This record gives sequence, structure tokens and C-alpha cells, in this order.
Amino acid sequence: MPNRPMARNLLLLMTCQAIGQAGNTMMFVATALAVSGVLGIQDLATLPVTMQHLGVMLSVFPAAMLMQRKGRRFGFRLASVMGMLGSSVCALGLYSGQFLVMCLGGLILGYAVASTQMYRFAAVELAAPAMRAKAISWVTAGGVVAGIIGPVLARMTHDMWVPIYTATYVAMIGVHAVVFIVMGFIRFPPPVAKVAEPVGGVSRPLWEIATQRDYMVAVIAAMIAFGTMSFVMSAAPLAIVGCGLPHTEAHWVIFVHVMGMFVPSFFTGNLIQRYGVVNIMLLGTAVFGVAAAVGLGGTNEWHFRIALCLNGVGWNFLFVGATTLVTTAYRPSERGKAQALNDFLVFGTTTTCSLLAGILQNRLGWFPLNWLSLGLVAVAVAAVGWLWTRRRLEVAAA
Repeated sequence: MPNRPMARNLLLLMTCQAIGQAGNTMMFVATALAVSGVLGIQDLATLPVTMQHLGVMLSVFPAAMLMQRKGRRFGFRLASVMGMLGSSVCALGLYSGQFLVMCLGGLILGYAVASTQMYRFAAVELAAPAMRAKAISWVTAGGVVAGIIGPVLARMTHDMWVPIYTATYVAMIGVHAVVFIVMGFIRFPPPVAKVAEPVGGVSRPLWEIATQRDYMVAVIAAMIAFGTMSFVMSAAPLAIVGCGLPHTEAHWVIFVHVMGMFVPSFFTGNLIQRYGVVNIMLLGTAVFGVAAAVGLGGTNEWHFRIALCLNGVGWNFLFVGATTLVTTAYRPSERGKAQALNDFLVFGTTTTCSLLAGILQNRLGWFPLNWLSLGLVAVAVAAVGWLWTRRRLEVAAA
């Protein structure tokens, strides 16, 4: 069990995850519908979200290295400021009818999202070594609250002002402001740059870290987990409305999707400790496959709800497992560049998938998109299955 200071810090970090992720959920719920419904742009309706993912790609290295030099608290609070700025720019772009301004807002928000994704690594630093998987899982579980706050706020604010969803982006400013305040109460370890001696050995070249077997498989699995999730979630609101269902159904589908993503975090850490990280990652790929099969089964509201919920569960098992695995492949002195490369590759995949989601949904439709998601999952099955086989052979040889 965690001691009291550790539990307090993890609880506060989980709170920041819940509130910060709520803002990201609101971005997913609002953007495609706002762009297509208000601005009349169909093929590129997901482009502001894609620009957010591009912003994550561009931000992960500077954000990670800044935190290594200045500390987690400074880096996370700067991210909240960028979140407030990006939300303001998105609101201004929608209100003035300027699509490119909305895209700029998404790009700025990318810095905030990049830092939010690093909460899981910060959780490892706040916990004892034996509790890594649980700490990651607990902080990720903050997304359960995000799954309630985000869609509820979007539902309450989407038609509060004209044009629709303008008030949603304004509410996102408040979300990031709350994170800024709460983050000030967390006691993080000192920055690595202020430690007199390298912890855990001299820092190795990035190439040496990246070519380790466990690191490579963890990164591939995380790329597929986030890419497949983003691919399906970005297209879902467009598909729902395109199938004749109301806008409010998209809010409910995103809600159950986010619940699927984060509710399992209450027990994913225990499952990893009991059955092993690779086995849980393989379970995640299997759940992803079932989600795609349900999506291919029809287009009524329950097909969307169940498919997106299972898609979220698959993401949780595969991504939490991949994060746990990757933290075993670098030394404390290497964490900045190792974590940054991981997230750079993950969000490079996510950027591509979110951009393609809107285009493919508009040109091909929901069913081909689900077939393509199965292709992505097959890559993860091959990588994680290879690692599972290698480990079994090593145990047998020993």
C-alpha cells in the first residue's frame, strides 16, 4: 500500500488527469461537429484535432526536456497556460468563422495534451518501484471522471451561445485553469538536472535505448493503441450524424467510449501484476478486434455505443501495458529523451490516423474504416506476440 504522501500526490495527479482529460474529451466531442455544422467543411472536419496531435508531436521533446531541467510542476503548469491559450484561439476561430484560426488553436492545445500524457510517467516517479503499474493505472483512472465531466460540459454548453460549441471552447479555458491551480499542490521529486550524480548510471545514446527489444515493442504497441483509438473516435461523431442519429447521440457514444478507456484502470495494474504485462497487452489487442467486429455489425445507436466502449477497453489494456513496459527500458537519467521519443512516435501515428479518419469516413464510410482498424491491430498482435514468444523461449531455455 502507498504511504500517505505518495497517496496524496497520486490522488492530486489523478485529479489533474481527470480535469485535464475532460478538456481533451470536449475537444473531440465538439470539433468535428462544429467544423462540419457551422463552417460547412466536411472532408477536413477533423483537421483541428489533427493539428492538436501534430502539436503534441512537436511539443513532446521540448516539454520533456524542459521538465527534466525545470521540474514536473513548472512544466505541467506551463502546459495549463498553453491549454487556456489554445482553447481561447479555438473559440475565437469558431466565433469568427475562421477555420485556420481553429486549426492554430488545436496546434497550441497540442502542448497541453503532450504534457497531460506525461502524467503517467510522473506517476511512476511519485511511486515506489514495486507500484509502477498500479501508479500508472490509478492516475489513468482519472479519465473516468473526465469521461463524465467532458461530455456533460459539452452537452450543457454546445448550444448555449451562437454559433454552437463556442461556449464549449470557452468552458475548456476554465478546465485548464483548474488544473493550473491543483498542480501547485503536488510535491514532485527534484529535476534530474539538479541531482549531483546520475541516478542509475550514465545516460546512454537515444539510439541504444530505442533499439532495445522491450522498448521497441512497447512503443509499437502504444502507437497502435492510440492510433486505432483516435482513428475510430475521431470518425465516430461524423458517422453517427451521417447515419441519421442526433448530435446528442455522439455525446453519449463519446461518454461510453471514455468510460471504456478509463474505468478498467481501477484494476489494470492488478491484472498486470498478476498475469504479466505482455499477457494484458495481448488481451488489449483481442478486445480491439471484438470492438471492430461490433462496429461492422450495424449502425444503430447500440452498435456505436458497444463498439466505442470496447475500443476504449482495448486501448486501456494495450496502452497501460505498453507504458508499464517502456518504463523498464530506460534509466532515470534517460527519462526525458526516452519518454519524449515514445510520445513523439505515438502521436505521430495519432496525427496521421485522426487526419485520415475524417477523410475516409466522408469518402468510404464507417465499415471500411473499421476494416482498416483491424489492420492496425494486426500489427500490434504481431509485435506483442513476438515478444511473448521470445520470453517463453527464454524461460524454457533457463
